[in-house]
Amino acid sequence: MYSHFLLVQIKKKDNYHDGKEMRRQELTSADREVLLKLGRLAFEHLQKKNILFYQEDLEQCGLDVTEASVYSGVCTEIFRRESVIFQKPVYCFVHLSIQEFLAAVYMFHCYTNRKTEELKDFFSEDISSLDDFLSRAMEEFLLIPNSHLELFVRFLHGLSMKSNQRLLGGLLGQTESSPEIIQRAIKNLKQIKIDDKCPDRCINIFHCLMEMKDLSVHQEIQEFLKSQNKSKKKLSGIQCTALAHMLQMSEEVLDELDLEKYNTSQEGRWRLIPAMVNCRKARLYDVFVFGLSCGALALALTSDPSHLRELRLSSVSLEKYAEELFTHLGHPNCRLETLSFENSTLSENNCAALLSALKSNPPYLKRLDLIRCNLEGSGMKQLYGYLESPHCKLQFNRVTLV
Repeated sequence: MYSHFLLVQIKKKDNYHDGKEMRRQELTSADREVLLKLGRLAFEHLQKKNILFYQEDLEQCGLDVTEASVYSGVCTEIFRRESVIFQKPVYCFVHLSIQEFLAAVYMFHCYTNRKTEELKDFFSEDISSLDDFLSRAMEEFLLIPNSHLELFVRFLHGLSMKSNQRLLGGLLGQTESSPEIIQRAIKNLKQIKIDDKCPDRCINIFHCLMEMKDLSVHQEIQEFLKSQNKSKKKLSGIQCTALAHMLQMSEEVLDELDLEKYNTSQEGRWRLIPAMVNCRKARLYDVFVFGLSCGALALALTSDPSHLRELRLSSVSLEKYAEELFTHLGHPNCRLETLSFENSTLSENNCAALLSALKSNPPYLKRLDLIRCNLEGSGMKQLYGYLESPHCKLQFNRVTLV
């Protein structure tokens, strides 16, 4: 779609200058030069999270802002100039996705033309093959906190397909995208280890598979959802990611998500966490809630609207991120009514963070359960002291360890 968009804009440019309808599809050398300069601008500023540029930024990428080609044809629709009162002119792409697409085109061109210095701006090591190029791009995306490169990486995988390469003519350069290499890239996506990466961002792996026209995981999960005995099916990590995405996107709100009921690994359960955003009751079982995974929990508690009414954390370790999680109980969108801990350990800091959150009187929270939990340090006494005091309006259920 984006490749066709570029071709349409080039045709508009040619029609404007020649006064007649153009029937060709090929890019001229002048077209390629301008697009690659725009791609360089897009990539360099995407890395910096910049969406606005100044004249000197364009000139550093070899773009002459006085040339008609910058404003007509491709650049008229892709790029616009905005006047800011009492400031110098500001430029931007008409949509962030256009910037991300052109950045991907430029980076793919750099790979096929072995521009090693440009590649080093993004990759920490040398690239050996197309499947290595794509795998490293995904790894870099997953490493960056709050990554802004989701569509960029997805576009890279889409550009590896011959059908998309043909549309852009010689802009991308010669690629070695044989069926064997494409299958290796697909296999790499399915087997990638996410470790402590954000489970929400891992859904981009599934999108990249779709960009490469691999529908196998999507079909497997559709069959899983139709299955009468789901507990017998062992789910891989990528299948859990696909399932989480499908449940998350479903128009029907899931009544309950219990991670213990899924036959998968601890990593697989962790990948299912994003589905919480579209369910009323959620039970997290035997997972570590840390780092970026808190973002998926936060989204479930604070999305608009938030469907989550009951959250049970069973055999869960919160480590040092409890305070970040508990603060969301007071968020205006949070509608959580029951919070339950089962067979879990709450450190002294965890207890203090929970106590602070409870004292802020979350408007919808009615019940707190601490079932066979280990509460450490003086925080335990303070937490229990508050819960058992007349000031606390919560229904409190405490089952101690035997």
